[in-house]
Amino acid sequence: MVQIPPSFVATVAGRAPDPRYGISGDYWLQRLPTLIDASLTRWDLTPDGAAWHGECAIVVPVIDGDGTPLALKLTWPHVEAAEEHLALRLWAGDGAVRLVAAAPHHFAMLLERLHDRSLTTTSILEASEEIGRLMVQLDRPATPQFDSLAARAERWRGKLSAPCDLVPRRLREQAAGWLDDLLVTPGDRLVHEDLHDSNVLAADRQPWLAIDPKPVAGEWAYAVAPIVWNRPDAAARAASLRTHVRLRAEIVADTAGLDLERVGAWTLFRLVLNAVDAAEFAPASDEFRGRMIALAKAFTDPLV
Repeated sequence: MVQIPPSFVATVAGRAPDPRYGISGDYWLQRLPTLIDASLTRWDLTPDGAAWHGECAIVVPVIDGDGTPLALKLTWPHVEAAEEHLALRLWAGDGAVRLVAAAPHHFAMLLERLHDRSLTTTSILEASEEIGRLMVQLDRPATPQFDSLAARAERWRGKLSAPCDLVPRRLREQAAGWLDDLLVTPGDRLVHEDLHDSNVLAADRQPWLAIDPKPVAGEWAYAVAPIVWNRPDAAARAASLRTHVRLRAEIVADTAGLDLERVGAWTLFRLVLNAVDAAEFAPASDEFRGRMIALAKAFTDPLV
């Protein structure tokens, strides 16, 4: 029997159902042992070590019937994970973990097994360069089934225009204004919107591969923000927060050949939107909200 880590139970327990799928964290956790067993049977797999996890998914090292080491991933059903298998199929292992099989109805995937070393083990400058290189490798046209940045615009505008005393009004107004300009040309590329150094693992067939895609149809300038808001301890140690985090974004942009002005605008927008979302959960989210606001202030001037 696969042992489900208590830390994963604590992470998922109590989550409200995603509006699209209606499955609470508690209910899904009750079903998880059965879902794991069903996946092992479906693909003729044998567990091969301790499970590990992220925020929404558990990964079980397995061996298939031919003795090939693989990874079984099961995810709590939510809208952000619904199209992960589609993106992995399109990338076909080119810059991303290879998808072996998927059972989308069960939010289950069988993946190639990568190493347990992430890009966080490298320097931030090296990680930023690698993120830029992966953006180039992953770049391709989006297909119609993916959600788009343009389709999210009305919801975003509503969030930014709603009263929110916990996020400075000038930041919300600047983000909303820049959004209107950005969406004049929203882009049609398949983008991994959560591509940061914790979501890149070492591999045998190339040094690093992206995992855990959150796909969206848009432009890669939108996807630079996560490298800015991750590794908060390093940012806190910087002599100048503004210089430090802007350099991260500039390195990614330069390596990937992105427009600096659009990178800066999208980064500010996503940071402000994070702060607005966090305000809904105050005071529990006060530290995160404050950090997003501080980072957003670093991008109020265009990158040049």
